[in-house]
Amino acid sequence: MINVVPNIITSAVTNTVTSTAISTETQYTKHLPKALYRAEQVRELDRIAIEENAMPGFSLMTKAAEATFAVMRQCWPQHTRVMVFCGVGNNGGDGYVIARLAQQAGFKVVVIQVGEIAKLSGDALTAYQHAMEESVEVRVFDASLVNDSHGTMMSEGIIVDALLGTGLKGEVRGECKTAIELINSLSISSDKSCDISSDINVCAVDSPSGLCADTGSILGCAVNADVTVTYIGLKQGLLTASGPQQCGELFFAGLDIPKSVFEKVKPNATRINRPYVTKTLGKRDRGAHKGNYGHVVVIGGDHGMGGAVMMASEAAHYVGAGVVTVLTRAEHIAPLLSRHPECMALDADTHSSTIDEIIAKATVIVAGPGIGKGAWAVSLLQKALATDIPLVLDADGLNFLTSDAGAGFHQRGNWVLTPHLGEAARLLQCSTKDIALDRFHGVKQLSDRYEAVAVLKGAGTLISTTSVGAVHLANVGNPGMATAGMGDVLSGVIGGLLAQQLSLSDAANVGVWLHGKAADCAVKESGERGLQATDLFPYIRRLVNGKQKLCKHI
Repeated sequence: MINVVPNIITSAVTNTVTSTAISTETQYTKHLPKALYRAEQVRELDRIAIEENAMPGFSLMTKAAEATFAVMRQCWPQHTRVMVFCGVGNNGGDGYVIARLAQQAGFKVVVIQVGEIAKLSGDALTAYQHAMEESVEVRVFDASLVNDSHGTMMSEGIIVDALLGTGLKGEVRGECKTAIELINSLSISSDKSCDISSDINVCAVDSPSGLCADTGSILGCAVNADVTVTYIGLKQGLLTASGPQQCGELFFAGLDIPKSVFEKVKPNATRINRPYVTKTLGKRDRGAHKGNYGHVVVIGGDHGMGGAVMMASEAAHYVGAGVVTVLTRAEHIAPLLSRHPECMALDADTHSSTIDEIIAKATVIVAGPGIGKGAWAVSLLQKALATDIPLVLDADGLNFLTSDAGAGFHQRGNWVLTPHLGEAARLLQCSTKDIALDRFHGVKQLSDRYEAVAVLKGAGTLISTTSVGAVHLANVGNPGMATAGMGDVLSGVIGGLLAQQLSLSDAANVGVWLHGKAADCAVKESGERGLQATDLFPYIRRLVNGKQKLCKHI
């Protein structure tokens, strides 16, 4: 029997919220694991834990719900009302356990059941039955909830999204689509973090409904969560493409799955973290001199675009390169040296033999920042690409590869390519939509086609060394980075790291992390709007030297 409530949470809550019986072993964290998985891999981890390690499925469901409810209480202690949208799968089962826990704690609770109760089975059915024993109010989702949303739905509290989880195939349709749209219309929060004070906040169970947990793409529509609590294995799509926007603040609960379970499933990707960066950079030799840390030659800066090479060259020095030389237009040399006197600068229109001599002395070449698309650019890029010197290619250097003049360099190897979405689409001769739908596949295609370490920039930047190897993901950075010059700084950072004898893949991984983390440091102090690429420099220097404590709020 379903308990039907005609008006949903309209009266004031008079009961006092009390503590509930949550296991003291319940664990959740904002410190995310390194290993990233596809949804099917996490389901396999779940199966191994249940079938081979004798961990009952309902016990895991209860642990997941306990962790989620604990996060909800930590994030929004001001709320005393909970509305749980439940689907008919195990994600809905999680929702019913959360509803029961909230009811026991004295919250005013209602469940909105999307889909027929009769379709519940297994652990989800058990969770529903336990909720009924606690007299949790349940209402079957129908059009009246949408039509009367401003009169009968709650005006404050926590909405729990337990609709679809990670098993969605194809675009969201029917009642689930309508329910997602209703959840989003009720949530007025635009600042997605757990410490906000808002009338209504949204917590997603495992993954926001409608978000592809494998790719981070939105399958028609998706819940806009303020907080997401994900379980067992960290799903790769939550950290890239639309994932960060839809998830809000991300928490992880391992559910006490033993390490032996994870040894049976190889991760699909790896998250770059601070310990990896620190270990890779290592310590400098006390007897070192500038020659030990390489010579970066930056090539670019056509008429009107001198700032690009200035930023790239300065970034290479800030990250620790020993010597930096810039080949650019004569008009840019005086302002460049005025801003950055530590570098050397040369008119790229000088004798060809002089240019060849400078390039030959390079430990690494950074080509493309502000270089343009004309004959001047083509000549310089052909010189750089004809060498066997490690190279970072960015901006119009990437566009050069799609031209007839650049066709002969596609399998050069020994280089790092740093495209954004549009450049990646041109390099792969496909649409930006194709890349956006599966960034993991796109970055592997790039590394395979061009025999390169490919850096696919964007929210949750991806780095791939080979088409068959694991992808690395950097969940750093913020919307303030959507401004001119950020790519030039990144290319200089990677070039500066290559000059210090890091491998191509390590330089790309560490460079992307430093770049994004420096931007996060900067916006914590001054905000996202108005962030400039050069604002990153002091933070890059602190981070590369392990002085994180000097970066406020990180």
